[in-house]
Amino acid sequence: MSYPQVSVLVVEDDPGIATQLVRGLERAGYTADSVGMGADALRRAPSDVVLLDLGLPDIDGVDVCRQLREASDAAIIVVTARGEEADRVLALDEGADDYLVKPFGLAELLARIRAVLRRGQRLGGGTEVLRHGPLTVDLRTRKVTVSGTEVALTPKEFAILECLAADPGRLVSRQEIVERAWDEHWYGPTKVLDVHLAALRRKLGDPALIETVYGHGFRLADRPAEPAAERAERPAASP
Repeated sequence: MSYPQVSVLVVEDDPGIATQLVRGLERAGYTADSVGMGADALRRAPSDVVLLDLGLPDIDGVDVCRQLREASDAAIIVVTARGEEADRVLALDEGADDYLVKPFGLAELLARIRAVLRRGQRLGGGTEVLRHGPLTVDLRTRKVTVSGTEVALTPKEFAILECLAADPGRLVSRQEIVERAWDEHWYGPTKVLDVHLAALRRKLGDPALIETVYGHGFRLADRPAEPAAERAERPAASP
């Protein structure tokens, strides 16, 4: 299955690799173009998919990834010779949707592109703003507010919250959250999710907003509790 209306930007400073990728993508039915500098990638109009090399001559690819994620909801697949786990974790935490180590085959790359496009369709669902009690999640701008106050989240925290807010009250398994927020090919322990959930609960200001159903997963509370700040400001009732 191809996506003929999907645009792909190749950010690669090796002209030979860039040309091969663009040709392969065009043969697969995509609209493809390439740039060799991180600054050029940041100046371009947003593409649907970005294939991003980390070893760029002007700006480190991780910084490019972070700025692209802040500016758009493009699917970002890192394609790089850096194969260390620390590099993978850093890129994924800064907003990359997938990570592919060179050398790789075109068939695998195309499969990864199809996977991130399917994932984007599942998460987006055609709704740009998700609301649940005092919580608002704007999928287009990637902004989160609680009772009108903006809450700054990391890309992973946002992805976890987006997964839960897409269907409030539905029980979402640990594995489903990890696959959506990290990668379908994630083989590490799902306990990494707990660290991000703890930070997310703290930032939202109400630990009860995200319920844990032990042995099964997590869900947004059916009736979100009043934010702690508002409870503290309310005058005490007379005895």
